[in-house]
Amino acid sequence: QPVLDIDSARANRTPIEWNQFSPTEPTFIGVRTIENISLETLRGYIDWTPFFRSWDLAGGYPRILDDEVVGEAARELFADAQTMLDQMIDEQWIDAKAVVGFWPANASGDDITVFSDVTRSVPLDTLHTLRQQVTHADDRPNWALADFIAPVESGVKDYIGAFAVTTGTEVEAVASRFEDQNDDYRAIMVKALADRFAEACAEHMHHLVRTDLWGYSEEEFANDELIKERYQGIRPAPGYPACPDHTEKRTIFELLEATERIGLSLTESCAMTPAAAVSGLYFAHPESRYFGVRKVATDQLEDYANRKGITVEEAARWLAPVLA
Repeated sequence: QPVLDIDSARANRTPIEWNQFSPTEPTFIGVRTIENISLETLRGYIDWTPFFRSWDLAGGYPRILDDEVVGEAARELFADAQTMLDQMIDEQWIDAKAVVGFWPANASGDDITVFSDVTRSVPLDTLHTLRQQVTHADDRPNWALADFIAPVESGVKDYIGAFAVTTGTEVEAVASRFEDQNDDYRAIMVKALADRFAEACAEHMHHLVRTDLWGYSEEEFANDELIKERYQGIRPAPGYPACPDHTEKRTIFELLEATERIGLSLTESCAMTPAAAVSGLYFAHPESRYFGVRKVATDQLEDYANRKGITVEEAARWLAPVLA
């Protein structure tokens, strides 16, 4: 598929009438740690479809339970998962915790400047985003995440949020107990459920942000509607299609003090450890949406490396999967 040069792609940015938008101010500026999140509450947020995929069983939940091919195996697996889930909750095998932050922010081109306080006089850090360069067959814009934050020249005082959650601090010890008993099945099961709890925690925190901590949305959604993302706002994570650069996690972790506050750290390859964790950004604008960057051409690669203050070779290493 042909790609646009970066200047043409930027000319086709998301058309938002910023003079008609009044951002909701979060209930606090800075970082807050939330601990002892109820596992019983998180249970109601679990998306079971990825759980079955992790066991190489293809199909969406709950339809997979009645599938002609894998239905019986899926039902047995699901029953075992519910039994372990009950025990995990009753005996508090894991601890769910989160760190959430909100800051004043404005976009400058394809970058997002994060400010330390509401005076917006001291830049705290910069988040770097990538723009779609694919040529669309219709009138869709060439999105970048920076499009969903008010540009500095608009004069609109916008905000951005970030989060990190983990349910994995204790899971390795629990899994090791099963491995010592030569029970690999339960060792894998507890890790798979910890992953589901981490995603559920991220979903729960996003709901709390939308309705309370940031408070820009009033909503009542069932779990299946939450899974279908019918709410306002997005929580894109570095490494996923809208934000394929894993190194942006470093900025998020620094902003959130994630290591000091909840014991999350990053490896040299920017993988989170413990593994049962989710981190990302919060965007509140009603037009914010998920998308895939898809292909990055050489002109944007060079521009991106310059903006981040790294070599083109280093940027190319991290963006290898999406280079045109």
